[in-house]
Parts: sequence; C-alpha cells; structure tokens
Amino acid sequence: MADINTDVLNAYILPGRASDARVGLTQAQEGERIGLGGIFLSERWDTKELGSVMGALTQVTDRVQLVAGITHFGTRHPLVQAGMSATLQTLSGGRFVLGFGRSFPPLFRKMGIPVLNNAGMADHVGILRQLWAGKTVSYTGPAGNFPEMQLPQACENPPPVILGGVGPKTLALAGAHFDGVVLHPFLTTEGVARSIRIVREAAEQAGRDPHKITVYAIVVTAPDTLSPEERSNVLEARAVSYFMHHEIGLPIIKMNDWDQAPIDQIVATGLNRLEFGHSDVAESRRLLAEAASLIPSHWFASGAAIGNVDQCATRLGEYLAAGADQILLHGTTPDQQGPLVAAFGSLRRRARS
Repeated sequence: MADINTDVLNAYILPGRASDARVGLTQAQEGERIGLGGIFLSERWDTKELGSVMGALTQVTDRVQLVAGITHFGTRHPLVQAGMSATLQTLSGGRFVLGFGRSFPPLFRKMGIPVLNNAGMADHVGILRQLWAGKTVSYTGPAGNFPEMQLPQACENPPPVILGGVGPKTLALAGAHFDGVVLHPFLTTEGVARSIRIVREAAEQAGRDPHKITVYAIVVTAPDTLSPEERSNVLEARAVSYFMHHEIGLPIIKMNDWDQAPIDQIVATGLNRLEFGHSDVAESRRLLAEAASLIPSHWFASGAAIGNVDQCATRLGEYLAAGADQILLHGTTPDQQGPLVAAFGSLRRRARS
C-alpha cells in the first residue's frame, strides 16, 4: 500500500540521456517500493520513446501513477496519440497521465514538426477528449487539418492531460483547458505561488473548478548524500542546461523576480550548441559545470532543495505550503531517494500528530 505521507512525491526515471531504457524499469519499481506516488518519463525518441517505455512500466509496477512528463504536440497524429493513451490506460489499470510541453520551437521547425500556438494546443486537447468519448472529429484550425477521424472504441476512463508551463500565457492556458500543470525547475516558493495564482484564476475565469487543476512543482533536489560529482550533475550542470537558453531561462527569472544579467552571461558562452547534438556526454557535463560559476549562489538556495536530507525534506514541505499539490523530485532517481523520502514521510507524520 502507498504511504499517504509520501504519495505526493513523484520522481523521474531515466533523467537526461539514457543508453538503456531497462534501467528505468528497475528505478520505477524502487520508486514504488519506497512510497512514491508517481513516476515521470521525459520522452527522448532515441532510447526513451513514450509508448515503448510506458507500456513496459505498466507491467512492472502496480500502484504508482505513470506520467508522460513530457511529450510534445505535433509529434504524433491525434488519432495515434489518443489510441496510444487509451491503450496505456487499459494496460495500467487507469494509472496513465498524458503530459504535453510546448517544445523547443527552433529544433522542431528544423525537423518539420508543427509548433502549435496556444489556440492550437487547446484545440488539440479538445480533439483528444472527443476521440476518447467516441465522437467523430472533423476539424480544421490551428491544431491541423483532420477531415474525419474516430476511435472505433471509446475510452471509458480517459487519462488526465497536463501541460508543462512557466510563462504566464502557458500557465493560464493550463488553467483554462488542462487537468494539471507541471511547473518548471528552479522556481522559488514565491515563484511557485505566483504561478499557481495564474493557473487558478484562469481556471475560474473559464468556469472550471480551480482546485481540480493539479499543480506539480518540480524541485531539483541535491541532498548531501550525493558525491560531489553527482551533485554537480544534479544541480549546477542541470541549472546551466536551462539557463543557457533565453527561451527557457527568462520566464524562470521573471517569475522569480531575479536579475537577468547572469542569464545573458550564460547564453553568451554558446553552450546551447550542446543541446540535442552529438557531443561527448562527459565533456558536455564538464562545460556545463564550469558555467555554473556564473549563477548566483542564492539561486540554488532559493530555487532548489539542498543540504542534508532533513533540510531537503523541509524544503519540499515549503513548496507544498506555497500551494503545490504534488512535488516532482528532479535530478536524482528513485534508487537515490530512499533516505529523503523516509525523512519527508517522518516530517509529515510529525506535522499531523
């Protein structure tokens, strides 16, 4: 059975580049054993294709939610996406959650993948819901051109659909049209609270119950149980991998009310050439870690969970107090999270006693 004190915690398996997806199956099983409530998979097409890995996860786990966190619009035909999701719901016994992201537009345009605007993303979700309901869809608009399509069999238990977002417009889109939102790493608790207000206000304006929108706060967690090299990969190098892109970094610092100058310095290094390229992994990590010296130390202290496991557990509680419904641990994998999850569970039990 799940530990009700830790089932608000979720974790990624196979973070970043992964050479063997089978490792993720063991990580997911460990996450279930230590009491996590959900397992997230961030899709990469080379070794972490969503349907393949999620299908395997449905058969090696029994309780945890299985979250596509995230796939992208435009990479699958809506009928294929709807059918894959319905199949995963059946295989998992209703534990699948479909998560979308806006994508990285320059890369997607280079590959010929459509980049949807906000109206297109909202319409895409509407199309999926109609297909799951067994309706025939005839649609032409910002989501594409689909003269006539239908699933031969309706999905009796359609999965929740969530959206990754950090900027105000995307957060409002999530509140108005999605079942949940995944906030970006390195938001402060104040940044999380600001983000949640945008989501809930948009839901209310759309005539929806704002408290039925599930908010996942991603918290990069680097306890001192990690080696210095592991911490560098989990915390500093990961931070640079976000802040080296203006498209990603600027919305984070604006939501946190941070100074822009460090972002400009990191972008000027040209490290974004490493993203999606065929670079040496060890060399890439070294360069990213070196650039971390450009990041103010208070960004790590206020935008992540660092210190001993008790300090990290307390920090996770602060994100819940800021209004998050769920915490998504980032950087470490379930096989590294046992002491932290245990400390968090103890903290919650003491608070409830």
